[in-house]
Amino acid sequence: MQINRHSAKLSQGSFNTLAQNETENGRNAIAIIIGKGTELGNNKVLKGRAKRKMISQKMALAFVGIAEKKEDPSKVKSFWNTYYCQNRVYSFENRLYGKYCKNRFCTLCSSIRKAEIINKYSSELKAWTEPYFVTLTIKSCKANRLRLRMKGLIRGFRQINAKFRKRNQRGYGIKLIGIKSLECNFNPDKNTYNPHLHLIVANKEIADTLINEWLKKLTRKFASENAQDSRPVKDIERDLVETIKYGSKIFNDPDTNKKSKGNNDGNIYAAALYNIFHAMKGLRIFERFGFNLPEQRKTTAGARVVSDFYEWRFIPEYFDWQNVDNELVLSAYAPKPQLVNLLENNIDTSME
Repeated sequence: MQINRHSAKLSQGSFNTLAQNETENGRNAIAIIIGKGTELGNNKVLKGRAKRKMISQKMALAFVGIAEKKEDPSKVKSFWNTYYCQNRVYSFENRLYGKYCKNRFCTLCSSIRKAEIINKYSSELKAWTEPYFVTLTIKSCKANRLRLRMKGLIRGFRQINAKFRKRNQRGYGIKLIGIKSLECNFNPDKNTYNPHLHLIVANKEIADTLINEWLKKLTRKFASENAQDSRPVKDIERDLVETIKYGSKIFNDPDTNKKSKGNNDGNIYAAALYNIFHAMKGLRIFERFGFNLPEQRKTTAGARVVSDFYEWRFIPEYFDWQNVDNELVLSAYAPKPQLVNLLENNIDTSME
């Protein structure tokens, strides 16, 4: 069926859980909505969500194939949950509701977590007079050593932090203050993985201290001086985004690549990403150290039964959610051809 892609000119932010009851003929008679939903009104934001939904579905299918080859049924189930994440959404009284999977490898859910962290921490970090962005790395390794290397990375930092916390409590030594996030890159030429920490710390003294202590603890066997880095923070929100990538950047997006001339000869290394997410399972990706945030009052919205709502279902062929009762689409998102080509033809699922 060909769909007339008229935009409904609606938008959103993050979704909350919704469950629905259905009539005998399969159409929804009522919906039970839970949470506050998200205000509609910014179509640019919704186009971004449609784009992330498209990417998540393509990646989830690739991950399902890898998990089946590895005979890992629990991951197969998780990846299918991501495939169906926000597959069906509902608008009611100019707000949008839906169910999301909360998986780390879901680009939709990761974007929600990123926004929550930015909202939570940006005010605190903006109050620091001399924030620095720091990268602490450990030498690259093969996939079979990746989880051990990540655990060593986390353990090394915690030991340094504990050392200076005790010193500060005893009345001498600086207090380490900042946020940190675990990330990992893949080098397809060498077939190696580079786990590292991104941090934003309160001042240059902390940045210098961390790098010096890091090199002493890991020694030349595991850390190179040239691979560590620090620089002043000029844009808190930009560096917060850099810090909280939630594991690994999937690919260089041709939609935002100013050097792109219409062709993309890169690959998405799905098997490598699978290995990264597998190695990160159960590890804390993001955390603060040396400070506490002011207590924030949590408010939760109860469940409501509604009947005057619109239902939208995501159609992969059209990269958008369509109203189940007519031909309206939610965002009218149209991906660039090079992005479609990348997702259709350049996802590398070859096993190591």
